[in-house]
Amino acid sequence: MPFPTLRSVFAFQQNRSEERNLKNYKDSDYALNKFSEGIVYRFADRIVEITLEDYLAENPGKTAQDFLELKALSDEIYHEQVTHENRTSRLDVSINGLEETEQLAAPPLDLDLIHKNDTQKAKEAARRLLDSGELTEIQRRRFLLHFVEGLSYRQIAGREGVPFTSVHESIEAATAKLQKFFKSLILYL
Repeated sequence: MPFPTLRSVFAFQQNRSEERNLKNYKDSDYALNKFSEGIVYRFADRIVEITLEDYLAENPGKTAQDFLELKALSDEIYHEQVTHENRTSRLDVSINGLEETEQLAAPPLDLDLIHKNDTQKAKEAARRLLDSGELTEIQRRRFLLHFVEGLSYRQIAGREGVPFTSVHESIEAATAKLQKFFKSLILYL
């Protein structure tokens, strides 16, 4: 019997890997939903697919476009779940062979209360800063875009058509003012 070539070994390993990935993919709610025409819900005992016809029959005021938007949202939600599972599962490490027990560390109650209190003070400081008139209109707008709407400095710069550094400096100046308001709240409360 001839020895296998390096190429045949790699091909065999690749095929086995593809079979494993395909099997895992078939078990994936995301894949099931993504590659079906309808929106798929997997329950413990059954799988339900909502088709365009079902959707339109149940929602007479809706259109096919509404269904497609809902389908895209469904795909996105499943994708986020898979991404989150992949990120966290890589962090699962066996400690003393206790794989069957999944214990999550919770912060001590006092630290949790301190965090909540600080969060409330930070929100109050931000409210006072925004009401104070100490921010320029540009600082105020960028502060809200970054901290309230969650846009990055680069996204804000792209939206406004300005250099990244301008946005960075503006938000940093607003943040420095926010820190003053936060410190005053801590001292007086």
